[in-house]
Amino acid sequence: MDIARAHVIVAGRVQGVWFRASTRDVAVELGLAGWVRNLPSGEVEAVFEGPRDRVDRAVAWCRTGPSAARVDRCDVSWEEPQGEPPFRIRHR
Repeated sequence: MDIARAHVIVAGRVQGVWFRASTRDVAVELGLAGWVRNLPSGEVEAVFEGPRDRVDRAVAWCRTGPSAARVDRCDVSWEEPQGEPPFRIRHR
C-alpha cells in the first residue's frame, strides 16, 4: 500500500464556517490519520496521512470545503509519512 502525507494550507473564508470539523469528518470517513487546525493568519492547516488515493480525495475536498466556506487558495506540499495518530482537530 502506497502511504502518502499531504500538508495543506487553505486560505479564504475558512474559519468560523465549520471547516475544521468538516475536514475531520471527511478524514475519519476516509480512514486517514493526521490533524487540522486554525492558524492566526485566518488560514486552516491540515495534514493527511494514509493511502495515496484517499489522501488525494481529502486534498480535493479541501479545495472547496464545506458549503459556507470560500476557498481562495489551497497549497499542498507532499512530505514523507511520519506515522500520525488517528485524525484529530488540533488547538494550536
